[in-house]
Amino acid sequence: MREVGSEAPRFSLVVPFHDEQDSVRELHQRLSDVMTGHFDPVEFVYVDDQSSDATPQILSEIAASDPRVSMLRLKKNYGQTTALAAGFDYASGDIIISMDGDLQHDPADIPRLLEAMDASGADIVSGWREKRVDNFIMRRVPSKIANWMMAKLSGVDIHDFGTTFKVYRRETIKDIHLYGEMHRFIPALGAWNGAKIIEIPIKNIERPGGKSHYGISRTFRVFFDIITIRFLMKYMTRPLHFFGPPGVLGLLSGGAILFLLMLEKLFTRMDIFVAHGPLMVLGMMLCLFGVQLLAVGLVSELVLRTHFESRTKPMYRVERVFPSARSVKPSAYTQEKPLATSGGSR
Repeated sequence: MREVGSEAPRFSLVVPFHDEQDSVRELHQRLSDVMTGHFDPVEFVYVDDQSSDATPQILSEIAASDPRVSMLRLKKNYGQTTALAAGFDYASGDIIISMDGDLQHDPADIPRLLEAMDASGADIVSGWREKRVDNFIMRRVPSKIANWMMAKLSGVDIHDFGTTFKVYRRETIKDIHLYGEMHRFIPALGAWNGAKIIEIPIKNIERPGGKSHYGISRTFRVFFDIITIRFLMKYMTRPLHFFGPPGVLGLLSGGAILFLLMLEKLFTRMDIFVAHGPLMVLGMMLCLFGVQLLAVGLVSELVLRTHFESRTKPMYRVERVFPSARSVKPSAYTQEKPLATSGGSR
């Protein structure tokens, strides 16, 4: 924890750790070398996701020797998304930088990310592992497919959604609520809130020690997350537009089948239960399917209306007001966007 009365940090480094005892000390030393004297004041927020090795002890020793370091230990192994969310909640800097704790991200890239944010005025600067060094079949191919799908479905034109190495403006990342395994989709969630996002290449380094916590099974989880993100971005505020079309289609097609069978029964006196039993069952099931989807859509609309009407914050954020001299009623929802990011000399 920072001492009372100390200067508030302008930069916050958020790093989640899980069983990374071999990299902790070296990573902190390299981060300190990059930030000290160039990007001050700075704080280091290290989150231990219930490691089973010596990681928490090493982090505690670093925090005891460096007053800029805060160490958070989670009560159980929640996963990377939750660990990042805890770090983001704790971080108090205007500019928040996140990265992995396994030394696959080079701290020397941080100045380039910050300079890109300065030059572009972006809200999120995302790293792009342009030349990846990990396994081609198990990691690079699934990642390339997932990134392509995410870019197409979200409308965010970047190449690498999965990397944790990113720089955020405080008001942008604090407005994004993370859960599940959504950390890799922060750019898409930020874009939904109107954030400006750019991407610059970063180094991708071979993991010097330990082993990766990810496997091929992650590909399936990413696919389901992509579907979730697509639904949230396109239909979050209008769920009936998602459930309605297939519901109406099922209701109309099922109704048409039953109507034709009724006409055949009236004009031919045919026993449709015997002659068209399966077709009649199909028509009834399509009608039931359509009614159920419409009902789900309407209930979702009611739930959503209840949610929004009970919110203490509006759905929008005001970047600034023109003309600036105009009298405006103070509001917690008017957020002025910082014009500069870097502090100190470079």
